[in-house]
This record gives sequence, structure tokens and C-alpha cells, in this order.
Amino acid sequence: MAVDGKQALEAEQVTRLVAERFNSGDIDGIGELYEDDAVLAFPPDRPTEGVAAIKEVYRAIAAQGGAFSTDEEQLPTVHFGDLALASTVAADGKGTRTQVLRRQADGTWKRIIDRPEAA
Repeated sequence: MAVDGKQALEAEQVTRLVAERFNSGDIDGIGELYEDDAVLAFPPDRPTEGVAAIKEVYRAIAAQGGAFSTDEEQLPTVHFGDLALASTVAADGKGTRTQVLRRQADGTWKRIIDRPEAA
């Protein structure tokens, strides 16, 4: 699965790109992997809506010294037309991470719904 370094050419690549960009401090780059009106189910009791607010969540996590694993086990992705349901097994053993993604007009993939923590 090739990653060109900037775009997710397959739905499964988005999770790794988010982790890599987070770990390198590229929060704006993470924002490029979400549609403008995407929803992040974090904090779990108060979902975050819109890419600008999502980037603020990532900035807050980074300010607390967080780091993301880049080697989580990818579960089989389910495709339905230009939509995909992708999941990974959380490296911290706390469950799975699940995202709904949409293929863009240029063939790349972006998150539209992101649930980073599910037991």
C-alpha cells in the first residue's frame, strides 16, 4: 500500500497518515485528511464538528505530550461506493478506532466521521 506522503490513495492509509502527521507536529496536515464538516467523536461525550475544531482537539492533545502509534493492526475495510468503513485495533489495547471515509473527486480519501476510541 503506497502512500505518496501527502494524500491517502486508499481509505486504509488515512489512519497511518494522521498518526505520522501528529507525531511530526503537522496539525494542519491532519486537517487535510478530514472533510470540512467532518465529525470527531472526541471527547466521547461531546463530539467535535468541523475541521477547524478538530484541529484544535489535535493541538490540545499535542500540547499534553501525546503520541500516536503508527503500527496498529488494520482490520478489513468495508466499501460501499465512494464510502468506506475503516478500523484499526488500538495499540493501547483499549478497543478499536473506527472511521467513515469518503472518496474525493481526485481519488483520495478523507474522514467524515471519526471515532478514535471505542471499547
